[in-house]
Amino acid sequence: MLRTFPLEKVRNIGIIAHIDAGKTTATEMILHHTGRTYKIGSVDEGTAVMDWMEQEKERGITITAAATTCQWREHRINIIDTPGHVDFTAEVERSLRVLDGGVVIFDGVAGVEAQSEAVWRQADKYHVARICFVNKMDRIGADFHHTVTMINERLRSKALPIQLPLGSEKDFRGIIDLVENKVITFPDNGNSASVGEVQTLLAKHRQVLIVNLAELDEQIMLLYLDGQDISVSQIKAAIRRLTISNRIVPVLCGSALRDKGIELLLDAIVDYLPSPVDISSVSGTNPKTGEKILRMASDDEPFSALAFKTVSDPFMGRLVYLRVYSGKVRAGAQVLNSTIDKKERLGKLYIMHADHREEVEQAETGSIVATVGLKMTSTGDTLCEPAHPVLFEAIRFAEPVLSMAVEPKTKADQDKLDDALAKLAMEDPTFKVYYDKETGQTLISGMGELHLEVLMERIFREYGIRVNAGKPLVAYKETVTIPVESEGKFIRQSGGRGQYGHVWLRIEPGERGNGFEFRHQIRGGVIPREFIPAVEAGVRSALQSGGLAGYPVIDVKVTLYDGSFHEVDSSDVAFRMAAFMAIRDGIGKAKPVILEPIMEVEITTPNEFLGDIIGDLNSRRAHIEGIESRAESSAIRCLVPLAETFGFAGDLRSLSQGRASYTMCFHRYEELPQDLAEQIVARVGRTK
Repeated sequence: MLRTFPLEKVRNIGIIAHIDAGKTTATEMILHHTGRTYKIGSVDEGTAVMDWMEQEKERGITITAAATTCQWREHRINIIDTPGHVDFTAEVERSLRVLDGGVVIFDGVAGVEAQSEAVWRQADKYHVARICFVNKMDRIGADFHHTVTMINERLRSKALPIQLPLGSEKDFRGIIDLVENKVITFPDNGNSASVGEVQTLLAKHRQVLIVNLAELDEQIMLLYLDGQDISVSQIKAAIRRLTISNRIVPVLCGSALRDKGIELLLDAIVDYLPSPVDISSVSGTNPKTGEKILRMASDDEPFSALAFKTVSDPFMGRLVYLRVYSGKVRAGAQVLNSTIDKKERLGKLYIMHADHREEVEQAETGSIVATVGLKMTSTGDTLCEPAHPVLFEAIRFAEPVLSMAVEPKTKADQDKLDDALAKLAMEDPTFKVYYDKETGQTLISGMGELHLEVLMERIFREYGIRVNAGKPLVAYKETVTIPVESEGKFIRQSGGRGQYGHVWLRIEPGERGNGFEFRHQIRGGVIPREFIPAVEAGVRSALQSGGLAGYPVIDVKVTLYDGSFHEVDSSDVAFRMAAFMAIRDGIGKAKPVILEPIMEVEITTPNEFLGDIIGDLNSRRAHIEGIESRAESSAIRCLVPLAETFGFAGDLRSLSQGRASYTMCFHRYEELPQDLAEQIVARVGRTK
């Protein structure tokens, strides 16, 4: 089968933003302009194509990342529309991991908001090239230049306006295109501007654009210093080079709801965002030797892909989403899952359009497809040709911050509930299920109250199970503060073959946010290689049950550096138990501390309520990072422990007569103050 689009004419992009900035509305307009849909869907009316889940239609928010594909100017654009709410951050994380470029949408009134910063940091982590679209320029209070300043200051990026709005709010009547050197006016707006005034503005800001490009791009600098005319194509080429290298972020403007500026946004996606060819190669390792391997973006390379999402489809069964990085693969082909070293057979291949599927025979380099038939493949796994194994870096997800106990309303549904929870946990890496043997409770953990509420509703709607849920609890963690060495020895002798496992582990504090890292320094066969995975499994199991108060231990490095084995009695079970014992003993000596989740909160309030709200924040152990004045209102940026945020929404309404609003997203885990930690340890001790 011949490739439909040349690889250099493929764009894999994500639409990312803060909640309510207009991502899904912009995506709906893009699909309409590219001929993918004929009727424009509405988020408010629950008819948006990309918000296909019933809950998304009812709540008016995006919950799950939806994939689609469209065509513009003989280019194929694969799009993933991601959620804006912090509780669904996993959808953004896994999407950005496999995308080449992103369109970041900002509310022209609010500018850079808390979740805007969070998704920007996620894009930075994966070096995703971006363009910005300042939306809602027709709303009261819209300020394009203030938003650009915020992008520069709060996101520490080189924001380069390549368009300017002609007017704003109700007078938003056109777009000044600095690259094409022209003005586009909207026919539905009766306001007219002085031609001379607009041309002066265009000439002035176009010169600023060229000077900025000359400072960053050598080719433009030489032309500028020689006094030569710089053509539109040369300006576009320079913007493309600088965007792909993440040295600038072009900024556009418009109003997605009013369909203003969408075609120019599509042009910018094609002109400035990278194709798979521009990314060139993806780095991986040989799973056997650990040697570095580069996979070039080419159909002629061996096949390699990353599984970035799994979904339980009621009609199709288990659906796995893949990004193909190199080579091509046909439906029904046998592939190697190099993450778990198991061979699997692909079923049918599909190009997705939200919840609709288009079957294809083959997936080539740069494709984003879904497949059925992969029983053992999970999110973050690498698939490749068995003869050419490669292992890509897995996707790291944030730790859950909120827990609650759940039980079915009827005992007869217990097995069905366990099955439903297992399927949901398979789909969502930030949703964890844990069975507490001491209390007999099933505990679920997620990224926030909305996250868990949505999942509980899915259990009822998709699986028909009614559930009783307990009060949400903060998901505390533990970590160690000093390095220690610990020995674990498991020896059992009973008549026949015994059990023997012996390990020495070095336990050290890791960097905050890095999770768990396991290494081994075994030399000379002191412990046979086949037992090392069992040691790691024992370490992971022990870290889950904690040391100080029973909370999972995170941000820790564990190194296996010595031990011994018995020719006959050693086994996986023995080494797993030995590692478990070494961790349990070592954590107690490593001065463990309890960590609590800290949330990044931004509150916008009329100035007259500022003092009362700051007083309330101080009572919640908040750390005020800054207060920004915005006309007659103020934006308070602060860090607040999650434990102190319960009831905050109601209190904020009371303090501000319902006129203040806030956004909140997870920031990091920090050490809990000692007096509060002692209270938790004492409480846990009493319940045991």
